[in-house]
Amino acid sequence: MSRVWQWNRPVTVREVLEDLQQERSIAYTTVMTVMDNLHQKGWVRREVDGRAYRYTAVSTRAAYAAALMNEAWAQSDNPAAALVAFFGMMSPEQRVALQDAVRMVQLDEPQPGPEEEGTPRRTPEQAPEEAGEQAADQGPEPGR
Repeated sequence: MSRVWQWNRPVTVREVLEDLQQERSIAYTTVMTVMDNLHQKGWVRREVDGRAYRYTAVSTRAAYAAALMNEAWAQSDNPAAALVAFFGMMSPEQRVALQDAVRMVQLDEPQPGPEEEGTPRRTPEQAPEEAGEQAADQGPEPGR
């Protein structure tokens, strides 16, 4: 998938093979099998181009990464604690990027109407504190 995302255009098995062979020896049939598996799993779509297929990524690398994070978070028995632990693993640069992303999402949210103005809303700054309190109830993190 990295090569398909990297090229950001429809690619053939031959093109991926030639790209990979710059780093290591690999057989055409191996690349063809992997590309077919990616197609069967729905990660790429393919179109006939002469006697070959051209493969295109179904989603961006960012969308794929987001789906993985969402899946991992959804499987947690305590999502708030999982988020607190995840945030704790972030570098300062990653935290700044997260804050920027939260601001972007907030700008896209509809603002409350007059009937909703009396309802207190949690800010993103409050949510991690509340999650941290829940995480503290869970005991120390493994390895700490």
